Amino acid sequence: MRTLMKSLIFASAAALALPAAANAAVTLGSVTPGTAPYSGPAPTFDFESAAPVSGGLVTTGSVDGVRAQPFGSTGNYWTVGPSDGSPGIMDLSSIGDIFNISFLWGSVDEYNFIDFLDGNGDVIATFSGSDIFNPANGSQTDPNLNPVVRFDISGEHVSSLTSLRLRSTSNAFETDNFAINAVPEPATWALMLLGFGAIGFGMRRRRSSDKGVRVRFA
Repeated sequence: MRTLMKSLIFASAAALALPAAANAAVTLGSVTPGTAPYSGPAPTFDFESAAPVSGGLVTTGSVDGVRAQPFGSTGNYWTVGPSDGSPGIMDLSSIGDIFNISFLWGSVDEYNFIDFLDGNGDVIATFSGSDIFNPANGSQTDPNLNPVVRFDISGEHVSSLTSLRLRSTSNAFETDNFAINAVPEPATWALMLLGFGAIGFGMRRRRSSDKGVRVRFA
């Protein structure tokens, strides 16, 4: 019985550890220089059809001193700033678990900010343009300042992340081609499989111990 209890406790602990296999965090996964035409991940929202955004402006083309079409972007894009409205909110609540988010960040400026919010509207993480490239001088043609950025989500934030808030204190924060990934990265899958393997190992040990138990009658 003691062996059985130990195995069940071990298996339960491993199972409970899976959703929070890593400390809950939103981290900058990669910054890839932009290309023209765009060659990043297939977008979930490219703003050619209705997207779950409020605030800011979905538009096309550039207006000097107000907004610039991101390098590599074609058609519509989403812009946030004093002239177009700030902040802008993207609602992700209908997607469920989210493991990473990538998008085309146009003419990165130090006064561009993105907040990751949970269901209560609390900020999980914040990044500025200076976190993406330094100096974040807003170049409209430099691929390094018009990159595809990927943010990785781990732990409890995989399920608690429900929206993005884009804000900019000057014109403007331009974005396009948001790719929302609800499938774990290979490293996350490996960690999950390790957890399942630990559960299986614990159950096999329990069965082996049970076979060794002999029942004696008085």
